[in-house]
Amino acid sequence: MPEEAEEVINLRSQITFLQNRVKELEEENAKFSSRLSSCRCNELQEKRPKEKCENLGEERGEMNSGSKKSGRKKATSRTPGYDTRFLNHHPRRYVALKVMYFGQRFYGFALEAQMDPTVESEIFKALEKTRLLIGDKKEIQYSRCGRTDKGVSAIGQVIALYLRSKLKGSDAHNKHSGETVPEEQDGQPEGEIDYVRVLNGVLPKDIRIVGWCPVPSDFSARFSCLSREYKYFFWNDNLNLLVMETAGKKLIGEHDFRNFCKMDAVNVHNYRRNVMSFEISPCDMRFEGHQLYAIKIKGSAFLWHQVRCMVAVLFMIGQGLESPEMLDKLCMFTWRMNADFTISRLPSFKRLYKDSSSNGVTRKKASHIPLMSRATEPSYEERRAKLETAKLRA
Repeated sequence: MPEEAEEVINLRSQITFLQNRVKELEEENAKFSSRLSSCRCNELQEKRPKEKCENLGEERGEMNSGSKKSGRKKATSRTPGYDTRFLNHHPRRYVALKVMYFGQRFYGFALEAQMDPTVESEIFKALEKTRLLIGDKKEIQYSRCGRTDKGVSAIGQVIALYLRSKLKGSDAHNKHSGETVPEEQDGQPEGEIDYVRVLNGVLPKDIRIVGWCPVPSDFSARFSCLSREYKYFFWNDNLNLLVMETAGKKLIGEHDFRNFCKMDAVNVHNYRRNVMSFEISPCDMRFEGHQLYAIKIKGSAFLWHQVRCMVAVLFMIGQGLESPEMLDKLCMFTWRMNADFTISRLPSFKRLYKDSSSNGVTRKKASHIPLMSRATEPSYEERRAKLETAKLRA
């Protein structure tokens, strides 16, 4: 009976914890939606509803009337970004767009994701609807700074591509490359299309274009990027933050991070990455006595799932389950660890229960398998050998 009573207490505590977490996420979502609704681009759209890009109103009217008469499916059901056959006579220019999005409802950023919607698919739908695309995805020289996973948000994602322009002749070929045009600036240089206002007028509220600038034709949003910065937010639940920060400093510098990622032996052959800075700092938010913190990691580039794997190991260290010296071993590529093991240790998966002897929240004890005792995955060399063998058999 005592065991059953304890289990009931545990379950009730978990339900209470999850209910509080849902309430907290709903409040965060409401705050973010409020910020988006007060965005100045929306005010401009409401104040100037009749102001449109060159031929935009007529093109929209033709598209809507045509779909009603023919009974065709809406543009959202087609692969976005390719219905551009009648815009080839328009001038175009190569631009970089800065994008902010709240990723809660999206299956990641990249259009190639198996599920819909993705942030990229919504952006291409908006580009197609506003008739800003000229040519297919290869012709527009599209590039993105990086991808984000399901539910991840961003405030500084960058994409680059050719878009329709109002400029004539040589002016459209980025004569003024490098001149930044932020969202707040009234009017566009040389009477150019207001890409921010036009796109935000059709994008969903949880995706915003916050600025644009013309860029050289050899610019790549991915390879021209100087650095990337990630923030991981978490509640301090009896973690030793000082030990975590000291351990995190070991990640700074250039290391082989193959033990901190999901290995892609087909496309990725170099697993050395440079971490420029690491810090843990408190945020201006508390919930039921718990302080919100952020881990900020800045680097030149990151591998697939590298950030979440590094953070997960740091939580093990903060809980006293692993020593800080573990990071030294994991950064040596001779250790062939299973990188996926770390994902299950992120805080969102922790089970909590109320201690019957106090009002505090206590972590439910669970067995911890030391990292060096866990099963390993095939090494990069073994994966490549398997791929080459498969090619020979084919």
